Amino acid sequence: MSIWWSLHLRREAASVPLARRLLLGTMETAGVDPDISYDLSVALSEACANAVEHGGDEHSGTPCEEYRVTAYLDGEKCRIEVADSGPGFPPSRRGYRAAPRPASTSAESGRGLCLIEQLADHVHFRNRPGHGAVVSFDKILKWREGALLKVS
Repeated sequence: MSIWWSLHLRREAASVPLARRLLLGTMETAGVDPDISYDLSVALSEACANAVEHGGDEHSGTPCEEYRVTAYLDGEKCRIEVADSGPGFPPSRRGYRAAPRPASTSAESGRGLCLIEQLADHVHFRNRPGHGAVVSFDKILKWREGALLKVS
């Protein structure tokens, strides 16, 4: 058995905890190890926060008011994708495991993509055709005893 869901969320701060709670509830119900669930929920929160902050195309005259979150729990892996309609990533940030630029310790922002890279097993940053950014990441799952989706 596998679980798949996709959300179209408004670019508002309140959407971030909504996506996080949905992911945590899904993983708890499925029987995913709490530590793995926590790591993925923090990574998802960072990706959603970036979409809320940077995911609109205000320069086009018609700002995008939403972004998309998709999650797949299938077998031994969870894959999450967050897509927005913003300006996209600069060339230095595209592709797998792009070298993170650490933020200064006093910076108020700039740590999100680095955190995602630390918490997930595989990370991919890419631009959508036309405009927009996509952050995809996955992690190998560990299961609690008696989990619903546990791979035998």
